[in-house]
Amino acid sequence: MGYSGSAVLLNVTEMGRADALAAKAGVSNERLMEAAGTAVARETLRRFSQDPVVVLCGPGNNGGDGFVAARKLRDAGRNVKVALLGKREALKGEAALNAKRWKSPCAPLSSEVLNGAGLIVDALFGAGLARPLDGVALAIVQEIGRRGLPVVAVDVPSGLHGDSGQILGAAPQAALTVTFFRRKPGHILLPGRERCGEVIVADIGTPIDVLDQIRAQTFVNAPPLWLDHFPWPKPSGHKYQRGHALIVGGAKMTGAARLAARAAARMTGVVTVACPPPAMPIYAVSLLGILIDPIESSAQFSALLEDVRKTAVLVGPGNGVGERTRACTMAALKSGKPCALDADVFTSFADNPPALISALSAGGIRCVLTPHEGEFARIFDLSGDKLSRARAAAKLCGQVVLIKGGDTVIAAPDGRAVINANAPADLATAGAGDVLAGILTGLLASAMPVFEAACAAAWLHGAVAQAAGPGLVAEDLETWLPQVLRGLRVAAGLS
Repeated sequence: MGYSGSAVLLNVTEMGRADALAAKAGVSNERLMEAAGTAVARETLRRFSQDPVVVLCGPGNNGGDGFVAARKLRDAGRNVKVALLGKREALKGEAALNAKRWKSPCAPLSSEVLNGAGLIVDALFGAGLARPLDGVALAIVQEIGRRGLPVVAVDVPSGLHGDSGQILGAAPQAALTVTFFRRKPGHILLPGRERCGEVIVADIGTPIDVLDQIRAQTFVNAPPLWLDHFPWPKPSGHKYQRGHALIVGGAKMTGAARLAARAAARMTGVVTVACPPPAMPIYAVSLLGILIDPIESSAQFSALLEDVRKTAVLVGPGNGVGERTRACTMAALKSGKPCALDADVFTSFADNPPALISALSAGGIRCVLTPHEGEFARIFDLSGDKLSRARAAAKLCGQVVLIKGGDTVIAAPDGRAVINANAPADLATAGAGDVLAGILTGLLASAMPVFEAACAAAWLHGAVAQAAGPGLVAEDLETWLPQVLRGLRVAAGLS
């Protein structure tokens, strides 16, 4: 997984380091601020004709960007008013320099400056804000919302945490956010992604090679991160060489494993569902082309796992909560085969999380855990934002952790993390997670590396949901995989 390109996300500390490295390379902070403010003005002029423009400037560098933007907008003929949080003489460095270049008065920050405004440029606080908005800043942000004024945010909407995407007290709803050099996790994580509106990443002259020195470990999910590892079928291969996925089926909620099995079959050569004997007819009649193996005990499941042709395992979807699921999980982990753990696995170990974590920690990286937020909390007693919790959980258990949601996060034990951003809201439907588990298991069975397989599965899951469109149900998803895979082949240069 590379360390350059638009997929890289820089946290607040890394972005500060990028600015410092740029200065060391001869790109001064003054040049960076001039370019940043110019980019804000340029993108504003391209999209908005409303006047007057009220630029809200804060006491730091974000406010300095705002002063540059105000000057450039006025030079372009726009009617511009600046309101400043604090006093002009208290500004420092490049912010003070650009405040001096703004030759007109600055109004004190108050709700009155919004009177008659057609457009707001929010340059109060950038991504580094670490405490909730309060005082006049909070009041004006809330008033912007009440009035429904269009907002262009500089870096992030004020009040949005750049690393976590969390809202610190309040944040305006931006129509456009202009950020610089690279996006931050807060632009992708929810609720930040929704609050940012359209996000433009402006080139402000930061040398691209600073990324080699920063070596960021957070990315937004995209095929270039994992496409080189994708397990395309080989002309000389046969079905068993493509892989054989073994999926544990339940006795009552049979739909979950069937959805997973169909999705896995799109990604690998052979799929077997191991189910209780009474449920075998249900699986057999609805899963054409998929093998069904009746098992009555965990010992029989362990025997199935001894077959070297079976190359990956899925435990959890529709399996039921209890000893059978716990035993199958332990057998899958003991086998050493790559496996996906989902759904009922986490509830089955909710009264003894250390047992599962200990079993996961016993070997190398071979598993992907795919809990939603509630299931995650049953196993991991961790706090903080989603990205931090995923990383901490992956390090704790020594496996890849994928926390599902509209901003699915995938984390590896070595600190790498990917945020998925292509999943439409239509995926909030019963059974969608089972399809994701099946796609993932099929990729694992086909010998795709574990972390890359988790990233690819999450992206494919979102892509097929986009293709299926509004009104989708889980049964639709796997039927769109061939179309998405064809597009992926073209991107890989194979068609």
